[in-house]
Amino acid sequence: MTTTLAELQQRMDAAAEALDFEEARRLRDQINLLRGGAGSEQAAVADTAGLTRQQPGAMGLGTSQQRMTPPAGWKPPRKPDPMTKGRSRR
Repeated sequence: MTTTLAELQQRMDAAAEALDFEEARRLRDQINLLRGGAGSEQAAVADTAGLTRQQPGAMGLGTSQQRMTPPAGWKPPRKPDPMTKGRSRR
């Protein structure tokens, strides 16, 4: 397979204009695989029908950042006593 990314992009655009969205999706996924470092033979035979993209906000409330987990053995600090806050020891 000796097609370049520009040729694949043109074929994808032509398929989208012809309303052949399945072919356009297949070509888009093939372009993404080639940009990601896959070989042309691997990208040509890859089955990307089951891949889905992550939706914005899928990891939490309005963000796609992962939650931080504390290191092993970490304990939260003790809360101060509200009755002694702001008082001196004198």
